[in-house]
Amino acid sequence: MMDIHQILKLLPHRYPILLVDRVVELEKGQRIRAIKNVSINEPFFTGHFPHRPVMPGVLMLEAMAQAAALLSFATQGVTPDDKTIYYFAGIDAARFKRPVEPGDQLVMDVTLERAKAGIFKFKGITRVGEEVACEAELMCTMRRIDS
Repeated sequence: MMDIHQILKLLPHRYPILLVDRVVELEKGQRIRAIKNVSINEPFFTGHFPHRPVMPGVLMLEAMAQAAALLSFATQGVTPDDKTIYYFAGIDAARFKRPVEPGDQLVMDVTLERAKAGIFKFKGITRVGEEVACEAELMCTMRRIDS
């Protein structure tokens, strides 16, 4: 559905914080399924943790938010520009069910629950294989910046 080149045109994130490698399914206004391949070369593994590399949970939440942003842009039919920022507005019910390690592939399923007054509410579930690694309710908003 969307390769890394298309993702780079939509998301302002770049290495080391771009956390979506591919979109494999997208239904405008409904849901998105995106992939993040986790490599030992990720910079956070140097310090988290040197003896047992584990992906930080907050980065799994960020990856789901990036997938949610791609769903929002597709739903609205917009391509963000340099004056558009997509922010977290809230995170609820975040749960981490299993550690994510180098070699794992995150499959992020994010569904749009509600869009009202510029606030988008999503339900996200990230799996490694059949196992849930992370789930959360995410609220995000898009804002224009002047500078």
